[in-house]
Amino acid sequence: MTESSSTTGISRNRSRKTLASCLATAAAIGGAGLGLSAPAAHAEPSNYRFDFGGGPVEKGYIGVSASDAYSPELRYGFNTPEHMANVAAKGTGAGSDAVRFLQFGTKSSNTFNVDLKEGLYKVTATLGDTSRASLAAEGVFQGMNLTGNGATASFEIPVTDGQLNFLVTEGKVGTAFTLSSLEIEKVSWHPEMDPTIWVGGDSTVASYYPLETSVQGGWGQMLPQFVDQEEFDIRNMATGGQIARGFRNDGQLEAILQYIKPGDLFLLEMGINDTAAKNATTEAEFKEIMRDMVRQVAATGATPVLVTPQGRATDFVDGVHTSVNRWYRNSTVALAQEENVPLVDLNVLASAYFTEIGPEATLSLFMTGDTLHPNRAGATELARLVVADLARQGLYTQGP
Repeated sequence: MTESSSTTGISRNRSRKTLASCLATAAAIGGAGLGLSAPAAHAEPSNYRFDFGGGPVEKGYIGVSASDAYSPELRYGFNTPEHMANVAAKGTGAGSDAVRFLQFGTKSSNTFNVDLKEGLYKVTATLGDTSRASLAAEGVFQGMNLTGNGATASFEIPVTDGQLNFLVTEGKVGTAFTLSSLEIEKVSWHPEMDPTIWVGGDSTVASYYPLETSVQGGWGQMLPQFVDQEEFDIRNMATGGQIARGFRNDGQLEAILQYIKPGDLFLLEMGINDTAAKNATTEAEFKEIMRDMVRQVAATGATPVLVTPQGRATDFVDGVHTSVNRWYRNSTVALAQEENVPLVDLNVLASAYFTEIGPEATLSLFMTGDTLHPNRAGATELARLVVADLARQGLYTQGP
């Protein structure tokens, strides 16, 4: 990243922090009874905290029942409340109840709508009881495959049309899609997302919940440990079991293309599941699908970066770890050369690291009884290798 673009990213984040601080201070003063006039009745709030369901409303939140329809007077509510239901939840406070979306899908009109002035907003959603569900807004995915009851995730989104349209949707078909609470915070008057690293991939890349304590991890989940958040935001759109065709066709790439811009990076790792017979993807087909995604992202002015998957923990021969012929790696390497895009050859980088630490230590970086999926410690090491190689190629500037 160039010095000028880095400085721009930092100044934007500082202005966002200043705005958040000003809003928080104003709210504190307004609630302290210092004799200031209350906002006019028609004033449009910039921050909201919603507690969904039919139970008691947590202090400091606005209670919303499944039957609460949107109205211009309230400025919030469900677009089609007939397709919502109040349900119980196993959490506490605002998480003790929830609403369930009976109709869903990224293009569904069964949304929770909130009127918001133009700007950039941070949205934090906490699910109710559900095994796996995704977050969507403005017709595209925003957060992928939140797992477990009460899972929480945040995303930033520009609002330009005066309203946020949000819903919980498919993570795994057949599961309940529920929402316990939603917090909305305005972080900038300008509806521009900060420089962002977008991530696409499979279960070795995906995020696992709770994000801060999960046993399993994907390297995309661990990137924030190594990336300065004043320089880049991280948006991990990877999901378990994903193949290149699915990532391109089923909504994840669509979400990225809606927001990605010059100065952003798109890290794309595929191949593990594409090689499985059940997915019926030949290596030639895989390569052309990957080429199509690379070209679509490059056309936005952002920088696509291809990443090869690490091998299995047991890929040792005479003390040397190698898996260079796995996961259609050779086609990914060739594609990077043909399209003149950066390559992070994590397959080779991880093998060198695994060889250095040895078979026993390598196995300890993977899930118990599983030689493919890294645990939290393993995912952290893989993320470290990815960021170090981005820095080596001048795509990211690491601090001291």
